[in-house]
Amino acid sequence: MAQSEAGADGARDHGELVSYRLRRERELSSLYATARSLAALGEVGEVLATIVRHAHELIGSDIAYLSLLDAEGNLKLSASAGTISHEFSTAWMPPGGGLGARVIESRAPFWVSNYREAQVLSHRPVFDSLVPDEGLVALLGVPLLVGERVVGVLFAADRTERPFEKDEVALLSAFADHAAIALDNARLYEESRVSLRRLREAYRTIEEQVTSVERAAAVHEALTHVVLTGGGPGDIARLLVEHLRGTVTVLDRDDRIVAVRCAEGQPADPDREPVWELLEEARSTGRCASARGADGVVRSVAAVHAGGSHLGSLSLARSAAPDPADIRMLERAAQIMGLLVLMRDARVEAEERVRGELLTELLARAPLHPAHRERALARGVDVDHLDVLLVADCPGRPASDVVRRLNAVSPEWSGLAGEYLGRATMLLRAEDVEEAARALHQGLRRALGAPLLLVADRVTGEERSRSFSLAQRCVEVMRALGEEDRGATTRQYAMYALVFDPQRAHDLDRFLTDELGVLLDYDRRRATDLVATTAAYFAQSGNLRRTADALHVHMNTLLKRLHRIGVLLGEDWRSPDSALRLHLAVRLHQLRASLDRSASGPAG
Repeated sequence: MAQSEAGADGARDHGELVSYRLRRERELSSLYATARSLAALGEVGEVLATIVRHAHELIGSDIAYLSLLDAEGNLKLSASAGTISHEFSTAWMPPGGGLGARVIESRAPFWVSNYREAQVLSHRPVFDSLVPDEGLVALLGVPLLVGERVVGVLFAADRTERPFEKDEVALLSAFADHAAIALDNARLYEESRVSLRRLREAYRTIEEQVTSVERAAAVHEALTHVVLTGGGPGDIARLLVEHLRGTVTVLDRDDRIVAVRCAEGQPADPDREPVWELLEEARSTGRCASARGADGVVRSVAAVHAGGSHLGSLSLARSAAPDPADIRMLERAAQIMGLLVLMRDARVEAEERVRGELLTELLARAPLHPAHRERALARGVDVDHLDVLLVADCPGRPASDVVRRLNAVSPEWSGLAGEYLGRATMLLRAEDVEEAARALHQGLRRALGAPLLLVADRVTGEERSRSFSLAQRCVEVMRALGEEDRGATTRQYAMYALVFDPQRAHDLDRFLTDELGVLLDYDRRRATDLVATTAAYFAQSGNLRRTADALHVHMNTLLKRLHRIGVLLGEDWRSPDSALRLHLAVRLHQLRASLDRSASGPAG
């Protein structure tokens, strides 16, 4: 039975991997075919049909269609794939109605899981009458933008009710940007051909325009080839430098430099201050922003975005001002960079998900099933050598952010990272647990830019779950003790953690009742605070003046409280042995109260 379950798990994992690869191959094939359409500069009708066909294959929806705006503002269906109704294939929507109008007005993607029941849309009978025959239910629309002008809407639809995931919306948005460029290039090419026929005297100007478009198309295809062959930001920057000269800098979504390429004899651009101002303009307008600085250098910045998400930026610095063709080239490169980032993120998220699932299996099950070892070995991890477990807690960031940073460094430690029971957790291999805790804390602190607590524990045998429970309790104890930013091992806090072990809670309750029960009961009945007074007295080493100041009470008030404590506990409560037990009880009572408050809040 176990072998059957292992086989089923393996088959399921293999099936998911095959499905993922096939989907990625289909997406890349569609993108490449669209780039070839752009390079070929075919008729607008041919380009429309190609875009819709590849959008249909890319998203995998039942229906894909593209509607363009005419001079009167009507949305007219210009191409479709997957439709079955002839009437739907000639559909049109008057201004101000339907999902298309919502997309055009907002210039942003919009979707509904059930079009006929959607109350947020203004329905039009001319279109709604076609919906039943086509069986259209779920509908997603993204704008086709040429500069700041909406020229149409690209739709994906299913015949069953469902939501559209964020990555589907982002991918179709990026594809729509790509499609808008192809349509605009085809339109420009046709206009150029008409102008060439009608205006022979302008032959030279038109020839330069066509050459510029062909050059841009060639660069676009080259950039697309970089993505298809697994290239990165550095390769895109190198191609731009070859055609635009100057210095090209690539920033990631956190505005950190990931690649810089310079033309021969061109120094790197050290002044980043003007770039930040241009980047804000590019983000707000969606267009490339340029300006000449006081140093005489012209800087141009294009934001990298898809589906409303900021993914980074490309900047060009050189002495000559860029012409419109250069600007288009930089903007197209930014769109290609967006596709590259989306594809990379999809691969990373898929791998992180698999690693997180494997981590959960390792922590939740003992002994390990052979299939678990095989899945880990396929990712270069030998689970039998994972002898250290750590838990990280950063209140200023969600656990998923911390997990992402742990995944980035996990190969250095031959480890696995993921989120387990709401905590960022990692299993790794290390000879020195304390050194590993310090190094990982410093790295995470630097990457997250926020204070965090990290606790590591040496795993004994296959007791990974026990190590997780201990490390998690130590984090809570550290927080209760006032620690906010530290990397440590369970050895330093294990005694506290053991005291607050839920399985030993009755022992702690008995000890606190024996030592503090009388005072706690008196405080509850009389609304006094003798326990806090006792804690302050011990914290100030028995100094009455400092104790009164710490409690913000008069000396006579303090003396009356201490007398009452003596009456309740006996006059020998300040003797060395009694004071030691009472002091310990008060401290444990305070710590447990802090831990209870921490446990009532959301896990880090």
